[in-house]
Amino acid sequence: MDEVQVERILQNPKFKLLVSKKRNLSWSLTALMLVIYIGFILLVAYNPAFLHSSFSGGVVTWGIPLGLGVIVASFVLCWVYSSIANSAFDQLNAEAMREVEMITHEGDRE
Repeated sequence: MDEVQVERILQNPKFKLLVSKKRNLSWSLTALMLVIYIGFILLVAYNPAFLHSSFSGGVVTWGIPLGLGVIVASFVLCWVYSSIANSAFDQLNAEAMREVEMITHEGDRE
């Protein structure tokens, strides 16, 4: 594949749309995870008494479910990304790939 074909692929509207949507989703989910994680760390740093307080009147403190919540949130956000990528992005990817194949075949004929 020569530079002209690569440039045509990079300028393809469907390819640009796919890259844009993936980037927006990735950064949105990354920001959300950072807010969750940094929020937990700030809670640990600035309000440890709350985390030491009892969750249910027994041995379990608030720190345990909140810490587990951070871990579960990371898995949920990975699942969200995978679900969206496997549904919406796969179709857009297939359309972009068809156009890329047409571009590369046009370059082969030249």
